[in-house]
Amino acid sequence: MSANPRRRYAVVGTGHRAEMFIKAGVQQHREVAEFVAWCDPNPGRMEYYDRLLVEAGQAPVRHYGPADLERMIAEEKVDAVVVAAPDHTHADLVSRSLRAGASVIVEKPLTTTEEGCKEISDAARETGLEVVMTFNYRYSPRNSTLKEIIARGDIGEVTSIHFEWMLDTVHGADYFRRWHREKAKSGGLLVHKSSHHFDLVNWWLDDTPATVVAAGARHFYGEDAAGAALAGERPERGSSSEPDDLWSLDLNSDPRLARLYLDAEQYDGYIRDQDVFAPGVTIEDTMSVLVTYSRGATLTYSLTAYAPWEGYRVSVNGTQGRAELDVVERGSIHLDERGRVVLDPSVTEAADADRERPKGERLVVQKHWQPAQEVEIPMGSGSHGGGDNILLADIFRGPREDPLGRPAGYRDGVRAVAVGIAANQSIANDSIVKVADLSLGVDLS
Repeated sequence: MSANPRRRYAVVGTGHRAEMFIKAGVQQHREVAEFVAWCDPNPGRMEYYDRLLVEAGQAPVRHYGPADLERMIAEEKVDAVVVAAPDHTHADLVSRSLRAGASVIVEKPLTTTEEGCKEISDAARETGLEVVMTFNYRYSPRNSTLKEIIARGDIGEVTSIHFEWMLDTVHGADYFRRWHREKAKSGGLLVHKSSHHFDLVNWWLDDTPATVVAAGARHFYGEDAAGAALAGERPERGSSSEPDDLWSLDLNSDPRLARLYLDAEQYDGYIRDQDVFAPGVTIEDTMSVLVTYSRGATLTYSLTAYAPWEGYRVSVNGTQGRAELDVVERGSIHLDERGRVVLDPSVTEAADADRERPKGERLVVQKHWQPAQEVEIPMGSGSHGGGDNILLADIFRGPREDPLGRPAGYRDGVRAVAVGIAANQSIANDSIVKVADLSLGVDLS
């Protein structure tokens, strides 16, 4: 047995999503995880994570650029690569890492295109190495409890699901400030964001999507959209004047964002706080999707990126009853006395506690000819509804026996993005898309 049982990890893509993995590896999982390298085109962001290592009592690691990925894996004897880079780079980085001899842990979405799915599928099949998808919403207690209800047959055979997701004007707007605003880089929200949601439905049903038809539009964000009429005057970047625009993001107000992005602009020119109403937005902010599944169930799905509150509602109809899951992650967004956005209503007198949409979650099951029964949801800890901590334990310590099948691999990743890719094609061509007609490089049946 090796004297050092810890696996050696490298992180490719050192933006804000990398922090979840790095903190977990240097804190609660430090006896089984060792970070040995960062790989990113921006040295400023790699230096940010070096400081995090030093704060944890560890030494900084070596830095590499994306062109040196294979050399990094060989020189640093990397066991596993964490890919947290922009979505459109995933296919290249994942396939190259596998072929260089490292297993891969990849942030959702797996990739953004048919070609990317095939590239990853081919590399995984050729090498036999593991690809772990970080679908943390599977691990959230509220979602896994709904999975248990469906799997036990409490509502009979599932015939249809309605799934509505609301992003508020804080969270939703952020996708239109960043590189995600360009569909060529993110696949749009139907790939970048909704792959989480499509994976949940695939997992709840234990089934494969068959056909997809979708509609999508940009109503609120972007040039000349409805939200622009609500925005005040946006100050010039770097100005000390008080912004009058509700959608302005002051990177200086958040030390973490300032170090990761504002201080790092000098290296690659990436602007993290773009104007959500400026030209260049090519993704939709309003989307509806209808999916049929191989065994006959249907999904009706909608995503709104400019709602006044944040959360989701799921209704599952079965042959013996119905289950309903309501989740309020943020009940509303308030303005302070200066007209600035505040996320905590207690800091402004304008907030009316009686009118605040209560934050929380509620799961109800009702069988035919019986009263509705509320189902207790176990308590979770950490973000994403308590899912992150359980997921990270599976990543760093290996998945435990799990009757719910929460650990996900590249096939699950392909199955999830296939719905978004098909939806994008449906919007572009005004057509019904058969998932089996997509060139994904893997049989999903």
